[in-house]
Parts: sequence; structure tokens; C-alpha cells
Amino acid sequence: MIRDAFIFTTGFGQEGKFSGPLKPMTFSIFEGQEPSQIIFQFKANPPAVTFELSGETDGIFMIEPDGLLYYTRALDRETRATHHLQLAALDSHGATVEGPVPITIEVKDINDNKPMFLQSKYEGSVRQNSRPGKPFMYVNATDLDDPATPNGQLFYEIVIQLPKINNVMYFQINNKTGAISLTYQGAKELDPVKNPSYNLVVSVKDMGGQTENSFSDTTSVDIIVKENIWKAPDPVEVLENSTDPHPIKITQVRWNDPGAQYSLVEKEKLPKFPFSIDQEGDIYVTQPLDREEKDSHVFYATAKDDYGKLLALPLEIHVKVKDINDNPPTCPSALTVFEVQENEVLGSSIGIFTAHDMDEENTVNSILKYKIVDQAPKFPSDGLFLIEDYQGKVQLSKQSLKKQDTPQYNLTVEVSDQDFKTLCFLQVNIIDINDQIPIFEKSDYGNVTLPEDTAIESIILTIQATDADEPFTGSSKILYKIVQGDNEERLVVDTDLQTNAGYVKIKKPLDFETAPVSNIMLHAENPEPLVSGVLYNASSFASFKLIVTDVNEAPVFSQYLFQEKVSEDVAVGTKVGNVTARDPEGLAVSYSLRGDKRGWLKIDSVTGDIFSVAPLDREAESVYWVQVVATEVGGSSLSSTANFHLALTDVNDNPPRLAKDYTGLFLCHPLSATGSVIFEATDDDQQSFRGPQFAFSLGSGSLQNDWEISKINGTHARLSTKHTNFEERAYEIPIRIGDGGRPPLEAVVSLPVTFCKCVEGSCFRPVGNQEGIPTVGMAVGILLTTFLVIGIILTVVFVRMKNDKGKNNVENARVSELRPLSG
Repeated sequence: MIRDAFIFTTGFGQEGKFSGPLKPMTFSIFEGQEPSQIIFQFKANPPAVTFELSGETDGIFMIEPDGLLYYTRALDRETRATHHLQLAALDSHGATVEGPVPITIEVKDINDNKPMFLQSKYEGSVRQNSRPGKPFMYVNATDLDDPATPNGQLFYEIVIQLPKINNVMYFQINNKTGAISLTYQGAKELDPVKNPSYNLVVSVKDMGGQTENSFSDTTSVDIIVKENIWKAPDPVEVLENSTDPHPIKITQVRWNDPGAQYSLVEKEKLPKFPFSIDQEGDIYVTQPLDREEKDSHVFYATAKDDYGKLLALPLEIHVKVKDINDNPPTCPSALTVFEVQENEVLGSSIGIFTAHDMDEENTVNSILKYKIVDQAPKFPSDGLFLIEDYQGKVQLSKQSLKKQDTPQYNLTVEVSDQDFKTLCFLQVNIIDINDQIPIFEKSDYGNVTLPEDTAIESIILTIQATDADEPFTGSSKILYKIVQGDNEERLVVDTDLQTNAGYVKIKKPLDFETAPVSNIMLHAENPEPLVSGVLYNASSFASFKLIVTDVNEAPVFSQYLFQEKVSEDVAVGTKVGNVTARDPEGLAVSYSLRGDKRGWLKIDSVTGDIFSVAPLDREAESVYWVQVVATEVGGSSLSSTANFHLALTDVNDNPPRLAKDYTGLFLCHPLSATGSVIFEATDDDQQSFRGPQFAFSLGSGSLQNDWEISKINGTHARLSTKHTNFEERAYEIPIRIGDGGRPPLEAVVSLPVTFCKCVEGSCFRPVGNQEGIPTVGMAVGILLTTFLVIGIILTVVFVRMKNDKGKNNVENARVSELRPLSG
């Protein structure tokens, strides 16, 4: 082979050189390159004169006697990705002088293979309402190129969906795994009745689908939509108090695929939940139910996967407890009492007798039938009363009743349903007929004079009427009504149930100015209607004259609370509100303010107009409260008060500031990396619902090489160093803060940051000779002086105590001399 026929390949050894001594080497060469390309020039030391190549040469790799390694045709990674060769240096006799050494040829991949689907057509199925994102089938493709390079990295994509309703994709594919699942819309809208099947065209590209030069392939996917069987069952009826062995299966639910984990969830907490479900989805009632205790139950059935995650929304299960006739009728009370007037005509209704049954309403189990089975006494005859079979209306059946014959009858009523009977007791009282009218003891009660400030509920007059009907019945009870002279309903009359006396009382305040004199007409009547032919006459009416005397009253405001709203920047002298009051006696009213603690307001004493007399400040008082005093002019100078509330709306008149004192900010010196501190801004103006939105920047352009500011949110920012070359000292950093208000305001504040040595995360700063702090020598002198003073004090105390002890000893001796000797 002629040396000039060789060209250098792009492949080279791990040293990055094209020649060198014989030693183990690895070369990387792209597949598909032109043949007869030089790989490496090996050099041998004498006495070696030639080289010998062996191993997986595949007739491709050759070596010249002078050590020139080359290959003769294009490499194919898919045929062999790595060639393992052996190279030895030989002398002139063919004996091995060096080696053999391993030579490895790695064939690098190029994108020379297109991806291929394993099937030209795929078929699958999915249930409607399946969970979005959960794969129900896969498509798979392969690529012979190196999967560790982009050449073999596959990208899946759905390019066509038929039909495509409203241009909405119902299916999605994982572009790496080929897993096909429903989109959110697909899980919601797929319906086998409307569209039982869909066709997808799925493409796969290599190069991760990122370049125009990638290869691709397509396949067809047919999908059948199956009906969702995860549906709530129809409402279930369970017979109450069942004696069958429990548990009893009552209904079932089924998930679309096997293996779901079923459970029941209570909707309302019961002492004992009477239902269960097995892992087949069968639902059971576990104990007898009582309709009268609870007539229906609602709970939920859930299906979960092996990880306890819900496969779909829970289903609501409704169970109705079906009634059986297990409750007898019950009487309305131990004794029911009716009243009937004497001389009532035949067929007159005395009352409706109503019993109860706890079984289900409007069913045969709760239909009740009534029957009178006994009457006592049976005078003047038996069967004086009738009762309707199903409505319970009690009537007179034979003749009118007389109280002097029998004032009371006791009836026994049998109440029955389909299976039970109950006896109830009914008492019928015969009452006197209302044939007497109430008669006032006098027709004119004269004058009643009262001051207009008489208290409500005060009794101002007692009236009396009598009725000759039977006492303590509706025929003799008297009700008093005011029928004339009190259109404002200032008065009311209460009746004493024992004496039938009437008490006229104040119901609403009296007012001399509107009604100084009223002629009041009273009417006495019975709650029971009068018998035919008897009418109320003048004897049932009485009158009196109500005279209201004047009382000097304080002015009355038109309302208790006056409220106004103005901007805090209104000019001094602006009218901000008005109050009105009137004097009941018609006197003039003078206005004044009370509680104007900031001196912001004044009031016109005649008109009640309120003006500002000083600048207003919402930040000082967002709602300013004062009292308005109205005083009558002349008379007794009585006064009254009302409240005036002035709400101030905000104006942007406060510049931003730091939210707190930041004297403690520090960074550890020297900096090992850039550092930062966080600070907060605020201002005193009213904030929008979004809160403050401050803008932050450095207050001086000369600091931009050392510091930078980044905004964190509307109120917080971060001050960061831009390098680490700072001195160990305190820095005052000017910060410009703007509020973006109307008008916009800004302020430049100073943020102190100290660079200091740190000990256990805290700033450590040694104390030098500072004003007010003693030096070490001074501290030692002060300490010695202190010890000397303490020593002198202790010496004096010790000597004093010793002298006192000597005196005590002498005194004790003297005392002992005076004591008589004991014999």
C-alpha cells in the first residue's frame, strides 16, 4: 500500500497524540467514516523491526511494518461496538521483542438507524371516567443506535386523534416511556354511547425529538371505550327488625379492574355503623335496623389501589329502612279534655281527637281507626257522642246537653291499626252558654292626669266589669279593649284572670305636644261568642279622659349617630358635616362640641354645620369621634348629646421607612464568600388589599461596585456584597425606598452593617479605650481600694464586738455577785 493513500482519522488515543511507543491504548472512532484512515503510529525500539496485529481485526484493522495502525473499511457500531486487538513488536527473526499489548478500538455511534415500532398497529381499551394520567396501554419502539447517546434516545408523540371533539385531546402519551393515558378532559368527557372507539397515530423520533435531522416512525393505535362500571347502585330498601341471620348482602359496587381495595366511609357518625363491604365489593347490613330510630342511611363506598390512593370519587350509597307494623297507636295524652256549651245543636263538633303511630306515615301500618267503646255516665242515655272512624272528630249524636243534668262525661276511645289496639281516655266538660254580657261597675272613670314623662308599664287606672256566666269559663272571662281615643296605641289593658279587673297601663311614651287631652273609650267583651239574640250594649262600655301635662324636655337629635367621610388633606375651614336637633317645646337650640381632643373641628352654634379648623391626619386618627351637644336656649337650658364620627380617607403623605432598628446587622469578617442581610420597609399610609409594594435601590451610585439590592417581595429586600474585600468596621449603607403611591414618595434611609470577627455565630468586637470605660490599671486600682475599705470596716467591727464582749462579761460578773448563794 502506498503511504500517500492514507489519511488521518479523527479517532485518537487517550493521550491525544498520533505517535508513540508500544503500550496498551484505547482509540475511539466514529462509525461510517471512509476507509484507509490512519489510527496511530507506533514506534519500537531495536532490535524490533516490525509489528504483528492479532485479535478482533475482522479483516478491517491493519498495521504496517513501521507501526502505522489503520483500518481499511468503514466501521459499524451495530455490528461490533468494541474491537479488542493485540499488538506485538518483532525482530528480524519474527521473535517477539515487546508485547503483545492490548489495543482497544471503541466504535462511536452516529445516528444511522431510524427508530422502529415493535408493532405496526396497537389495540387497547379504556374505561370511561378512568383516572387521568394513569396508563392503560403502552407502545414500544427500538433504535439500534447507542441508547447512551441522543442517537438512541426516543421521543413519543400523539400526532392525530380521531375523532377530535371540539379540538380537545382526550389522550396523552408519556414521551419517554410510550405510556398512553387519559387527559383530564378525556377522563371527564369520554362516553362509549357517543363515541365507542378512537384511533390515534403515534410517532416516535430519535435524537430525543430535538432536531430536524432526527429519524422517525409511526404506528396506529385503536382504542375501545368501555362503560364505567364504577357507579352508585340504586337506592336499597332493607326491612326493619329483620330476624334473618346477619350479615345480609344488600347491594354491590365494582371497580373497572380487579384488585381494588374497597372500604365504606360514614357520612354521619353513628354509635355503631351497621354496614360492611368485602373485597369483592359486596355490601352487607350487619345488624337489624329500626326505622323508628333511623329511617334512612347514607354512606360512601371507596375503591383504592395498593398504595391506598383513591381510584375514583367515592360512590354515595342510599339505604331506606322499610317499615313493618311494630308500633301500637299512642294516645295524645293520659287524658284529653274537650269542652262543649250546653244547648249545642245535634251534630255539633266538640273537637278532633288525634292519636299517633310511630310507624311510617301514609302507609297501612300507621292508618288509625277510632271507636267509642264506653261512656260514663250513661245519663240521660248512652251513645250521646259519636267519633268519625278515621278523622277522630267528636260530635253530639242524640240531643243537646244540660249542665244541671251532668256537668262531665268520660269516654273510652279504642284506637286501632292493622295489628294493634290502644284504649284512650277523653273527658267532655259541659260549660254554661254565654248568654250574659260584661257590665262595667261605672260608665265614666273621670279624669286621669299624668306628666308626659310617666314611665312605660305604669298602671294609671283600674277598671272593673262583671259577668254573670259560669266563673272561670270563656263565657265569663272579660277582655278589655280601647276602641276610641288612642290611635297611637299608647295604652294597653291587662286582665286579672281571678277578679276580671282591668289595669290600664302605659305602652308607649306620652307626648304633651302631640296629644295633651284624649277621651278614651273602653269595651268589655268575652272570648266566647254570645248566644244568638244576645248583644253587647252600653253597659259594656266605659270612658275616661286622659290629660297629659307638659314636662320641659331636652332637645332631641334627628339621629343618635352622625357619620361623614372626608379626605385627610381637605383644606382648613372645609365643611365636613352637619347635625340637627329640635326642642320639643319649640325653643331655639345651640350646638357645641365635646371631646375634640385634637382641636380639629368647630361647629356653628346655630346651624349645626361642622368645619375643620386644623390639618387632619388619618395616621393619627383614622376615625375621629366627638360628641355634639344640643342645648335649649332659654327655659331650663336642658341639653342632650349625639355622636359625630368623621372617617378620614388616606392620602399618600408618609414616605417609606425601615420597619425597625437594624443596628444589630453584621457579617463575619473576613468574608469567605459574598454575604447578604435582609431588611423590611414600611410606611404609615393605608395600604391596599395587596399590601405595600415598595421599590428598593442603593442611595448612592458610588456603592454599586461593592453592594447590590434585590427585592424579595413588596416589603422585604436583600442587601448583598458583590465581593469579599471589606474592612473590619461598620458601614452605613444609604437605601432609597419608593412607595409607588399617588403621588409617589421616596426616602433614603441608612442601613448599618458591621463586618466583625465571629465567635460561635456571634459578632465579637474587643473593647478598646473608650470614653467612660476604665483602663486595666485603673480597674486594678479601683479593686485594691475597694478591698482596703472593706478590710478597715471589718477591723472596726471586730474590735467593737470584742469590746462589747468584755463589757458583757463584767456585767455578768456583777450580776452573779448579787445573786444569793444556794444552800
